[in-house]
Amino acid sequence: MDELVAFVAAELSARADPESAAAMAAYMKTDMPFYGVKTPERRRILREVMRRFRVTSHRDYERAVTALWRRPHREEKYLAIDVAGSYPVHIVLASVPVYRTMVTEGAWWDLVDGVAADLVGKVARDQPAEMGPILDEWIDDPDMWLRRTAIIAQLRHKGATDEARLFRYCLARAHEREFFIRKAIGWALREYAKTDPDAVRRFVLDNREMWSGLTYREATKHLEVPPR
Repeated sequence: MDELVAFVAAELSARADPESAAAMAAYMKTDMPFYGVKTPERRRILREVMRRFRVTSHRDYERAVTALWRRPHREEKYLAIDVAGSYPVHIVLASVPVYRTMVTEGAWWDLVDGVAADLVGKVARDQPAEMGPILDEWIDDPDMWLRRTAIIAQLRHKGATDEARLFRYCLARAHEREFFIRKAIGWALREYAKTDPDAVRRFVLDNREMWSGLTYREATKHLEVPPR
């Protein structure tokens, strides 16, 4: 795993672009350093990582993801998420503590949302009996990013969405003034509306007074409903 991390750092350093790094940091409103490596190049590095390094055990999986995550640059954290998502066999309940750490330490949408939808979300879909109670705790957690994760964890679930849980979570956080929660509720409902538009329309209209304008607009973006 040390070799993997050293390889990633070397590859990112070789592609560093200080001008792009400054622009990326400004866009993300962060003091965390960037190399200035854009997504296509990062994907090339990921492909080479997958070719060169074998992660065969769950222990190695967690070590690789954690070691990359602990690196100081944002692209290294992006690659930690990319590597985590590249081993579906290890995206299981046992990995949730690692994902939780990534959410709480990432604490910004670009580091949280992929973990929420693709990593936590896969566990929630594959192991709902085990993951459900954890999400039930996160939806009331003091950490806003865990609450956001609970709301958007089912973004990719389509017909497998636990509708009752999704709607319950949306109502539970509808009173919040936090932008990222209001946006998450609308986003989650908009995605589920692609699967069951009638259910989302009824739910949104039945609880119309609960929603912020942002949530309502996001949730009903592709639905025929009265204006808010």
